[in-house]
Amino acid sequence: MRHDRGVTAPTAPRLMLLDTASLYFRAYFGVPDSLRSPQGEPVNAVRGLLDFISRLVHDHGPDQLVACTDADWRPQWRVDLIPTYKTHRVAEAAQDGAEEVPDTLAPQVPVIEQVLDALGIARVGVPGYEADDVIGTLATHAAGPVRIVTGDRDLFQLVDDARGVQVVYPVKGVGTAQLVDEAALREKYGVTGAEYADLAALRGDPSDGLPGVKGIGEKTAAQLIREYGDLAGIRAAAADSASKLTPARRRNLLEGAAYLDVAPTVVRVATDVPLPAFDPVLPRAPRDPAALEALTTRWGLGSSVSRLLDTLAAR
Repeated sequence: MRHDRGVTAPTAPRLMLLDTASLYFRAYFGVPDSLRSPQGEPVNAVRGLLDFISRLVHDHGPDQLVACTDADWRPQWRVDLIPTYKTHRVAEAAQDGAEEVPDTLAPQVPVIEQVLDALGIARVGVPGYEADDVIGTLATHAAGPVRIVTGDRDLFQLVDDARGVQVVYPVKGVGTAQLVDEAALREKYGVTGAEYADLAALRGDPSDGLPGVKGIGEKTAAQLIREYGDLAGIRAAAADSASKLTPARRRNLLEGAAYLDVAPTVVRVATDVPLPAFDPVLPRAPRDPAALEALTTRWGLGSSVSRLLDTLAAR
């Protein structure tokens, strides 16, 4: 076998995945709405998101970046399994099942999409799936290290030190962020990334309409996972009268059987979403400079767009 000396194997690309809606919601609530377009419309979510992307690119140096979107924020297949899934987030007046979005944020979302397109930053959403599922699929099949940027704890289940998958979790608005790896998960929750979905299913999440198992909070869920390995092991222990489970925990687990039958499917992100063709490579210059200039002028995005362009060009 001949070896070519001096030839270095190509480095696997560093992929960054944005949970886009999670981030522009945080930008909207974290950046003053005094930031306005020349016509007086709020652009705090647009500018806050662009500034955050600029910092992310500067600090983490990704080669690829994908803005993952909710083509369906409340997929029917999840609702079929747990009808309460995200029920309270549906606006009472909505007729199309759209997620409730603040009145001054909704007009900013198309602007965000248009600016990302003009920059050449990939946007990917798939009908029937949430952004989490797109992220799960891309992270699972990535060839190199992955940084997932989200304010949603559900995506902690994808953290995997062996594969270099970490979460960048905004701590306060979009101003600061914490890098979450396996050590951080063990310190905060007492579980690994692979175990987090089981913890989430047991604990439940009122904000997502997931009831969890009565009497089992975060600490108890982590303790049970440590003792019995995973959800299947915990349920087996509940069914075994000789196990060391307390009577109350055994009863609550058995009474929650119907919920536990379906909760893992709802809580776990999909990793087999049929993705469309797209180019994930992070550009060094805008794909459509004329469109970007027009958007920048129309919406008064000058300093935010300039900072991001400078960051992209300096990579």
